[in-house]
Amino acid sequence: MPPEHKVIIVGLDNAGKTTILYQFLTNEVVHTCSTIGSNVEEIVFQRTHFLMWDLGGQEALRSTWETYYSNAEALQDASVLIFANKQDVKDSMTTAEISQFLTLSAIKDHPWHIQGCCALTGEGLLAGLQWMHSQATTN
Repeated sequence: MPPEHKVIIVGLDNAGKTTILYQFLTNEVVHTCSTIGSNVEEIVFQRTHFLMWDLGGQEALRSTWETYYSNAEALQDASVLIFANKQDVKDSMTTAEISQFLTLSAIKDHPWHIQGCCALTGEGLLAGLQWMHSQATTN
């Protein structure tokens, strides 16, 4: 069996994390409500297995995120993919604006990529998954 790569999906409440996860799984929009706790799904892309943990983004739940990655192996080798979701929404920040706001250029010890997307249409999601796959198969 090919190796399994663990993926932790975190972000603000209503950012579209669960919608993105189920777009990967079903290729269609799944209507969701706020995630209390987590959703876990396995996504297989080009024979690479990703175990994806979608963590609830409400402010009260964010303190629990650490329990999901505190004992994670090879966290120092982690790649960082940022989905700039809701690019279809008027006045949403561009990927360049988000990159500047988060000072992504300062990240020198992890490969990172920011990908504009729209979880409702799926636009940009495949490109992000392809980047994630390339990182998983080269590391």
